[in-house]
Amino acid sequence: MAQSLSRIWTHLIFSTKDRLPFLSEQQIRRDMHAYLATVLRRHDCETVIVDGHHDHVHALFALSRKWAISTVVKEIKRTSSSWIKDISPAHRKFHWQNGYAAFSVSQSHLERVSCYINDQERHHKRMTLKMSIGTFCGNIRSNMTNDTCGTDNMDELFQSSFTLLSK
Repeated sequence: MAQSLSRIWTHLIFSTKDRLPFLSEQQIRRDMHAYLATVLRRHDCETVIVDGHHDHVHALFALSRKWAISTVVKEIKRTSSSWIKDISPAHRKFHWQNGYAAFSVSQSHLERVSCYINDQERHHKRMTLKMSIGTFCGNIRSNMTNDTCGTDNMDELFQSSFTLLSK
């Protein structure tokens, strides 16, 4: 084959340092989401949606065949952290948490995941970020770290996730 083809839809989640509510102001949050979408597109990642809550972000995009997910995440975190500090003196201590969660998404589930991301405000009235990530990670708990979820007690995270799902 003379060309390289790739279409890997990715659901990316990452949080603010120590899950501090740096993005609680709605306009800052909207601007951050727009900025993150712009950076993703600059990295040739077709972006469906970027949204989130006061302490974390979700993005749904097609990972470019030119970039590794770790490189894309590093760049969007680095540039957005610098950007928010430049536009808002109140955010001079802003940082993203180390780590991230990234999941492949089937083409047939794009609309469902997009709706989930779009509904973050309502979703987080019922479930914390730790519970959400635990829901996504179910069977891969051995690969989870404190830097991904911002917790020292992974067993507690997964227990609360599975308890919620079984209700």
